[in-house]
Amino acid sequence: MKNVRASLEEHQVLIYFLAIASGALLGIIVSGSASIETAINPALAVMLFATFLQTPLAEIGVALRNVRFIGALVVTNFVAIPVVVAGLVQLLPNDPMLHLAVLFVLLTPCIDYVITFTHLGRGNARLLLAMTPILLVFQILLLPVYLQLILSGDVSQLVDPDPFLHAFCWLIVAPLILAGVIQTFFRPRHALCYYVNILPVPATALVLFVVLASVTPQIGLAQSSALRAVPIYLSFAIVAPVMGYLIARGFRLESTSVCAVSFSSSYRNSLVILPLAFAIPGGVPILPAVILMQTIIELCFLPIYVRWIPRMALVQTGGSTGIGN
Repeated sequence: MKNVRASLEEHQVLIYFLAIASGALLGIIVSGSASIETAINPALAVMLFATFLQTPLAEIGVALRNVRFIGALVVTNFVAIPVVVAGLVQLLPNDPMLHLAVLFVLLTPCIDYVITFTHLGRGNARLLLAMTPILLVFQILLLPVYLQLILSGDVSQLVDPDPFLHAFCWLIVAPLILAGVIQTFFRPRHALCYYVNILPVPATALVLFVVLASVTPQIGLAQSSALRAVPIYLSFAIVAPVMGYLIARGFRLESTSVCAVSFSSSYRNSLVILPLAFAIPGGVPILPAVILMQTIIELCFLPIYVRWIPRMALVQTGGSTGIGN
């Protein structure tokens, strides 16, 4: 079993590229593939469950006392990133719906699959997991404020907390409780634990495949608007991890925590924010298409991030690890 897990982790970048390519191809050539969208949340739940099961959940309470990490995470996602995003949207054509879609997705840090991606990139997933309630509350409270500051008109009523809370309950809390039950009642050498330990890479590949297969047809409905956002998303994908790295370094975090902040700054809440897009009057198909284009861009960067972010952090900060730094 260890050999299977080691082999999967060794070839994970190739596996992810194949999952991304095959999912996108299915979305292009098979009509009705958008119906696969209903499988996204279950696939995410399985992926996060596998990640949580490999995380010593008893240490999460210790993580919540890590003031420096909380500071770096909040400053990165809710001070530095909004400033960058406010500048990037000025480069877009003068289309209010296009601006709104880009702001929706880039101003909301991911609270789900980023935990697994951080784990795959050798970052401190335990710390990031412990911070999900903080990230959730901050983005619910601050998104209306940022939209009001950057866009003209009263837009605060556009933000509905229900999608955020639904995602938090079913994608974070439920898998976390299940993982905690297994950690409590099953020994690490139990056969169930052996099999679950090989899940992270296949489960992540499944998520990539399902997301790409389901979102590609949606993007085709408003292709021109989605393509206009691509340069902004590419710029963000390059700048965001570097910004997270620099701020984490400024807070003197150890290497795995630097990785975690960098991953958090790079991944956005696209799948959670999507219900908001469908609820905006006149927003379909432009809002979903533009938001989902960001999903494709950030997922395509995953194989790069899992190689590049750990090297960037380790070269500059050394290889120490620990949850309390």
